[in-house]
Amino acid sequence: MYFPIADIETSPWIPPLAAFVISFFTSMGGVSGAFLILPFQVSVLGFSTPAVSATNQLFNIVAIPSGVYRYIKEGRMVWPLTWAVIIGTLPGVIIGAILRIQYLPNPKNFKAFAGLVLLYIAGRLIKDLLGKKQSNGHQMPAEEQFHKTVKKYYESNESDNASGQRQIPRIIVKKFDVSRIIYEFHGQMFDISVMGIMLLSFSVGIIGGIYGIGGGAIIAPFFVSFFGLPVYTVAGAALMGTCITSIVGVLFYQAIAPFYPEMAVAPDWALGFLFGLGGFAGMYCGASVQKFVPARLIKLTLVFCILFPAIDYILAFFR
Repeated sequence: MYFPIADIETSPWIPPLAAFVISFFTSMGGVSGAFLILPFQVSVLGFSTPAVSATNQLFNIVAIPSGVYRYIKEGRMVWPLTWAVIIGTLPGVIIGAILRIQYLPNPKNFKAFAGLVLLYIAGRLIKDLLGKKQSNGHQMPAEEQFHKTVKKYYESNESDNASGQRQIPRIIVKKFDVSRIIYEFHGQMFDISVMGIMLLSFSVGIIGGIYGIGGGAIIAPFFVSFFGLPVYTVAGAALMGTCITSIVGVLFYQAIAPFYPEMAVAPDWALGFLFGLGGFAGMYCGASVQKFVPARLIKLTLVFCILFPAIDYILAFFR
């Protein structure tokens, strides 16, 4: 099957299959998988024009709603955190899209940038994994207690859907104003600065707009490692924020495409939808089983997935 905007030819089953596998694992950590879909498009399919960033964000739009639905259904969406992320990220995404077209249209330079972004994400996750071994903070106990509670509940003979919604811990927002977000999860309180979230989201939005990932792959690890929030509570907010900002990113790329007739800028809609369909199924399955998977294993999976393309892209820049 030929995709004219991407100027590539591939079997129509390859994009959705790749997206399903990637999204199944990454959605557990609040990441859509777009940060790995992009290297797949560049390195495997040979799609490296600025349009690949817009196509990647189109993947987010199609794929993410299924994962968000599962997190909402299971009571693990921190809506105030979601709104703070969206407000902060939106302007950054637009700035990032402009920077991508103006300063990073060359595939070699773009690969170097993408490799550095991926390496930084991996570094934050590794630091979190190593640091939490000796930490007496409240993040790991909350995650471990939640995982044990879910395991114990589903091993019992009294689990039916109705009682499951009552017995499995859900997020309770205690306070939300212009300065603080406070919520309770599994008997523990988490207090975060709204301004801090918005400033971080703005910076992430710029990077996400350049890379075409919506920012979730960067902001989710930050929530876990910098703000000390449990991975089981940030996944839904990170995915929802990624989805909204990706919509703006795709519309912006499409709107400015006529001003850059010399290069492909608008998304390849057919390719993006194929990736999105696989991601839709993968995220639903990943979000469904996330509560059964230890938080440490989720983070380790993300680290290994990120390091391979990061190192490859950085080394390729110097070849």
